[in-house]
Amino acid sequence: MSFKDDSSSEVGLSGESKLESFLFSCELSPKVPFYTFQGDEEEDLEHFLELRTVCLGEGAKEETNVVEVTSMNHQGKTISVPIANLHLSCLPMVSLGEFELKAPVTIRLKAGTGPVTVSGLHLIASQVEDSDLSDEDEDDDDEEEISPIKPAKKKQKQ
Repeated sequence: MSFKDDSSSEVGLSGESKLESFLFSCELSPKVPFYTFQGDEEEDLEHFLELRTVCLGEGAKEETNVVEVTSMNHQGKTISVPIANLHLSCLPMVSLGEFELKAPVTIRLKAGTGPVTVSGLHLIASQVEDSDLSDEDEDDDDEEEISPIKPAKKKQKQ
């Protein structure tokens, strides 16, 4: 899935941005109590993690499992926030909607033994140059030009 956004996320940049999304998932347990999501170091790309669901996995015990995320706030300071408090008998899954965080993000199993699966989307935003847009527009035009289907010729009876 990709789409173009006319607005730019940074002031002073011109042009459109392109957003691509990829499936994301990680499982937290005592063996792997945290996962750190980091984007590539390419300067033209911004990486985001859009969390959608947090759920207990098979074999979870009757205990409280707390999941927290650590990321940057609007002032650039690191902040940790609990996002789910799961319990097998009353709340085995939480839907977070579209909880979007800019990389780097650390997801941690703060309490409990899990397993807990966190899923969502890995979003990659990039600036699209005007030449790239014109190429894409031309490609779209080619796809829209569909040759008409002609009816089959009927055989004449003799």
